[in-house]
Amino acid sequence: MTLFNLLEKIKTKPGLYLGTASITHLRMFIVGYRFARAEMGIINTEAESDFYKNFQPWLQNRLSIRTVNAWDKIVLLTCIDEKAAFDYFFQLLDEFLQRDPNRDLDPILSESSSQDAQKIA
Repeated sequence: MTLFNLLEKIKTKPGLYLGTASITHLRMFIVGYRFARAEMGIINTEAESDFYKNFQPWLQNRLSIRTVNAWDKIVLLTCIDEKAAFDYFFQLLDEFLQRDPNRDLDPILSESSSQDAQKIA
């Protein structure tokens, strides 16, 4: 089972997996899921690695929010409560998964990445 299969199940029955439809509970569940898979030596799929690495910067760019807060808190900043943030997360996740991963996330981030790559080369 991949992360995204599990997220689909959580989306339809959040109470079964999280107790309540909460963005904070969802993030903690994902952190635990990721930890358990790592402990068992299960390698992430390319899509899972992309989510873990790029969702937060994509989200910050998408919502024009610069912060050190985790992605659940960023989504919560834009919503009235945990349930609304939970629902909004799935809309954002769909957008993230449908994006062109080769498109620059943020010109500033891309520029610094480009400069770092030049330093390495």
